[in-house]
Amino acid sequence: MERKSEFYFVWKYLRKNKTAMIGLIIIIILIIVAIFANIISPFDPYSQSLKDRLKPGFWNGNSNNFLGTDEFGRDLLTRIIYGSRVSLTVGFIAVIIGVLIGSIFGILSGYFGGWIDSVVMRGVDVMFSLPSILLAIVIMAILGTGLEKAMIAIGITYAPQIARIVRSQTIIVKNMEFVESALSIGENHFMIIIRHILRNVLSPIIVYGTLSIGSAILDAAALGFLGLGAQPPTPEWGAMLSRSYQYIVAGAWWVATFPGIMILISVLGFNLFGDGLRDAIDPTLRY
Repeated sequence: MERKSEFYFVWKYLRKNKTAMIGLIIIIILIIVAIFANIISPFDPYSQSLKDRLKPGFWNGNSNNFLGTDEFGRDLLTRIIYGSRVSLTVGFIAVIIGVLIGSIFGILSGYFGGWIDSVVMRGVDVMFSLPSILLAIVIMAILGTGLEKAMIAIGITYAPQIARIVRSQTIIVKNMEFVESALSIGENHFMIIIRHILRNVLSPIIVYGTLSIGSAILDAAALGFLGLGAQPPTPEWGAMLSRSYQYIVAGAWWVATFPGIMILISVLGFNLFGDGLRDAIDPTLRY
């Protein structure tokens, strides 16, 4: 009953937060587009027509290719629609990987302390000494290129941040009376972590995970731009940018502009909703 009541208050606050609702609407639209891409899109994302390469879109009277075509004559709108599948998948899976790894090490570090805490935190400090994108490139240099490797690399780069957040929350919860009571009656550490620690650190994990999805999409686009993420001819927004920015000087500005706008909108949507969710879940920020 308490969980339902808390969800009610969180949703009630979110509905009043206009920016959070705008972010939620953007996310829902992106998910719908990704799920029904094969129904919404007008063409095959891999179909090439060199005679139609770099054709402008609706602003130039082109009714067949609404946003124009790319350097291989592929319909840009179709590739952007299918690109939402790739980018959202990378964002969600990368964050799930980061949350799982970071939460496990964060809880173990905060709960047991001692040498476990020292080892985990020193490893986190080492990872924090490198910029996240550089760390992802280093990891991909070990794993190799490709979309699956990019998900793993991005997920690992988010693990240290999540580990620190979860560790600090675990230390607070560990010192509460109900945990001490559970220890005094002989409950084992594993059950205490599952029943008491995890459920009380879940809120910051959800908030940080939501905020991280937008950043993960941006990092995936950066890796794709560098040629380390999605490989041709996969329709991924960052990879589309990497192969099209050179055509801007030739006048084909739309080839790079519209994938960039989609990256901007998706990151904005997740950040707006994540900020609102953080305020809604934390009672001290509601009013």
